[in-house]
Amino acid sequence: MKVVIIGAKESGVGAALLCLRMHYEVLVSDSGPIVNPFRTDLERSHIPFEENGHSGNFAERFDLMVLSPGVPTTVPVVAEFIKSGKEVISEIEFAWRHIGNGKVIGITGTNGKTTLSSLIYHVLEEMDADVTLVGNIGFSFAKMISTARSEYYVCELSSFQLETIVKFKPHVAIITNITPDHLDRYDHSMAKYAAAKFRITENQTEKDLLVLNADDEETMTFFKDYTTRAQVHVVESSRITENSYTSASGKHYDLSGSQLRGRHNRANMAQAIEALEFIGIGINKIEENISTFKGLAHRMEYVATVKGVDFINDSKATNVDSVWYALEAMTRPVIWIAGGTDKGNDYEAIKPLVSSKVKHLVCLGLDNAKLLNSFGDVVDGIEEARSAEEAVKKALEAATSGDVVLLSPACASFDLFNNYEDRGEKFKKAIRKLL
Repeated sequence: MKVVIIGAKESGVGAALLCLRMHYEVLVSDSGPIVNPFRTDLERSHIPFEENGHSGNFAERFDLMVLSPGVPTTVPVVAEFIKSGKEVISEIEFAWRHIGNGKVIGITGTNGKTTLSSLIYHVLEEMDADVTLVGNIGFSFAKMISTARSEYYVCELSSFQLETIVKFKPHVAIITNITPDHLDRYDHSMAKYAAAKFRITENQTEKDLLVLNADDEETMTFFKDYTTRAQVHVVESSRITENSYTSASGKHYDLSGSQLRGRHNRANMAQAIEALEFIGIGINKIEENISTFKGLAHRMEYVATVKGVDFINDSKATNVDSVWYALEAMTRPVIWIAGGTDKGNDYEAIKPLVSSKVKHLVCLGLDNAKLLNSFGDVVDGIEEARSAEEAVKKALEAATSGDVVLLSPACASFDLFNNYEDRGEKFKKAIRKLL
């Protein structure tokens, strides 16, 4: 087998390492420079690579092309390979073909998939199950298979990764929700974006499970026109309370020990329960290990309490939908820190929540005109900040004991920070200074 891999980051290098294990002839090709640690991995393993452009004529030299998720099929070198009649697949598909007897629990969706993937992995890992966390989180699927095989793979999947699957079949597939994101990749069509997400179930059989969230209107709307052979469990809000969930099988789960906040996280727990119950995990183990899951950094992360004011880091909330869930989870008056690089946000959907829950807004960004115009007459107070430290200071000044300071930006971070992690870490550092 001769394989050419397009893209030389986590997915591409992971696929190359799997090729090495399988004794396939391989070339890694990237249109730009190959940076460390990926260059080091390739050099250490003596894997041939080219950078800053593709040599071309791949269809004449290779049997199979493996795409990194950031590379669309419209790229000329890929389109030529497809035109030749030869197969182009994703790294996820390539890994799945070498999985052996392992089973995949696949999670996709616009928001919540990282938390849900981590939660399911945590429950299984705490039980000492033979489980690996792969995909859009952590190491690539192919890279992990190149080193060892597991009984279970908890796999976070983006729409990009699902675009070029062929036979990939998760034993359990979960769609958290579908909201507008990455639409430039899909001709600004929600239908095309949703179709990419629903590919997660196209190869499932009646022995597999698809878990959906009834509260997500977009998911349920698209599901009406979709046919799957899998068993379908739909998580419904009528079976979820603040501290419990009744599964599709009728089992009652006590979730009072969970540290996760908000309606969206209760839905995440419910979907996790459906998946774990389906693969045979007992109710006591599920309850026990959900209660020890602390959540993820920058996702509704409790930081500290200063002068009776709780500080919550939700820096990962880079779109309006994520902010809606964050605000919906708040039960006390909110000092909201928002702003950054606007992604074409429409704030109308969250104005009622902001009006009822937010008493002061601190705009953290270089250009805050849209936030100021949208919420200037919605909140009692509004001001601007140019650093995390300034934002934290102004938020605390506006707060009284019992309030919550919530960093939930609704925007990308690149005007003042390197990424959302950098924004969240600087927010936490500023709070530690107050302590």
